[in-house]
Amino acid sequence: MPLETKTVYITSVEGDTGKSTVALGVLDTLRGEVDRVGVFRPVARSTAERDYVLELLLEHDGVELGYDECIGVSYDEVHVDPEAALSRIVERFKAVEEQCAAVVILGSDYTDVGTPTELAFNARVAANLGAPVILVLGGRTAGGGDRFGSAPARTADEIAQVAEVSTAELRAEHAALLAVVANRVDPAILSAVRFSVGLTVHDQAVPVWVIPEDPLLVAPTMKNLMTATGGTLVQGDPSLLGRPVFGVVVAGMSMVNVLPRLTEGAVVVVPGDRVEVLLAALLAQASGTFPSLAGILLNGGFELPEQIERLLAGIEVSLPIVSTPLGTYDTAVRVTRSRGRLAAESSAKYDQALALFERSVDRKALVDLLAVPHTGVVTPLMFEHQLLERARAAGSHIVLPEGDDDRILQAADKLLRRGVARLTILGEEVEVRARASGIGADISAAAVLSPFDPELRERFAVEYTRLRSHKGMTLDVARDVVTDVSYFGTMMVHLGLADGMVSGAAHTTAHTIRPSFEILKTKPGVSVVSSVFLMALADRVLVYGDCAVIPDPTSDQLADIALSSSLTAAQFGIEPRVAMLSYSTGASGAGADVEKVRAATELVRQRRPGLPVDGPIQYDAAADAAVARTKLPGSAVAGRATVFIFPDLNTGNNTYKAVQRSAGAVAIGPVLQGLSKPVNDLSRGALVQDIVNTVAITAIQAGEARA
Repeated sequence: MPLETKTVYITSVEGDTGKSTVALGVLDTLRGEVDRVGVFRPVARSTAERDYVLELLLEHDGVELGYDECIGVSYDEVHVDPEAALSRIVERFKAVEEQCAAVVILGSDYTDVGTPTELAFNARVAANLGAPVILVLGGRTAGGGDRFGSAPARTADEIAQVAEVSTAELRAEHAALLAVVANRVDPAILSAVRFSVGLTVHDQAVPVWVIPEDPLLVAPTMKNLMTATGGTLVQGDPSLLGRPVFGVVVAGMSMVNVLPRLTEGAVVVVPGDRVEVLLAALLAQASGTFPSLAGILLNGGFELPEQIERLLAGIEVSLPIVSTPLGTYDTAVRVTRSRGRLAAESSAKYDQALALFERSVDRKALVDLLAVPHTGVVTPLMFEHQLLERARAAGSHIVLPEGDDDRILQAADKLLRRGVARLTILGEEVEVRARASGIGADISAAAVLSPFDPELRERFAVEYTRLRSHKGMTLDVARDVVTDVSYFGTMMVHLGLADGMVSGAAHTTAHTIRPSFEILKTKPGVSVVSSVFLMALADRVLVYGDCAVIPDPTSDQLADIALSSSLTAAQFGIEPRVAMLSYSTGASGAGADVEKVRAATELVRQRRPGLPVDGPIQYDAAADAAVARTKLPGSAVAGRATVFIFPDLNTGNNTYKAVQRSAGAVAIGPVLQGLSKPVNDLSRGALVQDIVNTVAITAIQAGEARA
């Protein structure tokens, strides 16, 4: 196993290059290719506190290693005896390598004092671990700056000079250079940096990727500022302490003069005895007519008057209000000198870092450089990763009707940051955007559309009247019907204003899909709308259908479900081998239920002669090769089935839940199939990641439909 493990060493020549962003991106890339990825930190940042960068990487889904086993040595050990430290690093690394198919190694952070040879030491470590190096160059001078850790931007030539010095040092220590990533680069000079650095390393024939500076990643959070000022949270939602801070407003003036100075994402520093300014800031935040704030810092150590505490207790205050004993000047100084960091507790920064990496680095080329082997194993996390990749490539536009649900807004933030799909969210724009801002979700890239938009309402009503005229629909009634969010969203899909719809977080399945039956109808040649669950097991993904829509399908309907499910499987990269399930295998049983399945199997064979299908067949014979050899020898499906078609909803629904709970499978769905355009339903208990996955599935379906 150790000889097959793929390793990569990520290092830089200085601090503040943002190499944790690169490490996270590389880790995420590898996680989509292999089932066991590890991380290793040869030299820990500190022995006094836990290494937050290592914790960030260990928090990534699918990394199953303990913190202590991923640490090599401390800076003190390196100083005392560099050779012994190196030996200890190799020993510790080998223990991690034996457990993993790939390991991301993150070099030291230049947090030590007086380390002119730190890059050389990292190069020696990389050479001794046999790990090729990704060299991260900083687009800004090291050491931070005066405001939120900003520092002067480097020119393309200056970055190329750093590359020249760094690559020479790597060569001197016999470290193999895999790629160069220039990070935190001024967005205006990305091409110039790629060209200049490319000239510097052209003799080594390595790719050069350039990642732009992003304000979010260097912005401190409210939690950072609370720590920096020795403050405590006195009001507000603790979960919003992770919101980034993009500016500072020192409110040492009247509220009339403070309000025009509010900026998006700012923290307002308010003397604790200026309660009228505090209340004005809170009112501005609640109104939705002023820029959204990140939080309020009450300085001076004053306690809020009892009347004000009663007032705040009676209203919903989610905005973090932090009290610090420092004076105005000291508070402002500590705030402006704070620097953000990429850490596990900031989901927005986490998603943004991955999005930047995905947009800037050719991940396929990176995988090819590392020669990561394809084992054929597909874990749930690998499958989710592939869903997002394929959804991005589809470039679909999805409508989300439930703009008043926080989970939808949080999922929209993730989807937009990762570029999974273009989104339209239904609701009143001021209310939806204010709600999103209040929970720290950035939906600025989404369109927000009112279902009462007069022009679209009339257009939809006319079309709905036409579609339902045979049912006696009138224009006046239609005008009311189409303002329902499910109908409005479905009409958008029908008329090509969106490619697909995802709903159901706050509505029943019937409410979500009834408009689809009335408006979108089924695909040509398909008589019924059905569903499947994509069942991600430990090492593969199976398709179960129908587990959510048709209670007791006929033979014709069962054949339709099988054919639709085979197409759905193929859409998601699963080779369809269809098992038509029953309580009997082959010719061993009889009865109405068995005959229904037997007839459905013959219909599938007639309609798709080349599709591998067998039935009736029991689940064990379909899934287990040993049982298959006994019960149905010679079958192309038995023991190898990937698509399982259940004879009725009772069997299918209970089976998918049993497998989900007892085998630890991830059930993704239900995925609706058979509609002319994609609409998918969410569980009312859906988590944010469930919504993200469902939107990705819908985007892929929409891309296939357009093709």
